[in-house]
Amino acid sequence: MIADDATLTHLAGLAQQGDKAAYGALLGAARQWLVRYYRRRVMPDQLDDLVQESLLSVHRKLASYDPARSFAPWLAAIARYRFVDHLRLVYRRAEDELDADFHADDSDEPAIVARISLERLFEALPASQQRAIELVKISGLSISEASATTGQSESLIKVNIHRGIKRLAALIERG
Repeated sequence: MIADDATLTHLAGLAQQGDKAAYGALLGAARQWLVRYYRRRVMPDQLDDLVQESLLSVHRKLASYDPARSFAPWLAAIARYRFVDHLRLVYRRAEDELDADFHADDSDEPAIVARISLERLFEALPASQQRAIELVKISGLSISEASATTGQSESLIKVNIHRGIKRLAALIERG
């Protein structure tokens, strides 16, 4: 049996006054209404949970219901708010699953693009400046290690790095 709005309004008023039978009948009728409301809006496996959440909201908010007003719009507002909350949760889960499946951070593409760009810029530098910058700034060697590797003095390594970076900055500004 589907209760009409006048019956639901009357049952809600009695339930607020502590009538347990009216409260049970109200929840039963509200459950039927909620099932019909959500059936076309959610997946079948989500229906029962959403109906139960809505009935809990009815239970929690029943004290705030004004018995002088119609019950059906009050119930519809609760159903709509629960539905919106449900959609937020579904979309959040979908985003989390997408994030778990797609790891852009695992891609080597940015490092490869950066290396290609750097190599193009390095073509405009003398070989000694390229080698000094590569060893110290890219490979992480110390000035003395780079000096030992190239046979240049430590002072010359520092000068080559300084001049090379200055030249790279100028090339980037022009480009």
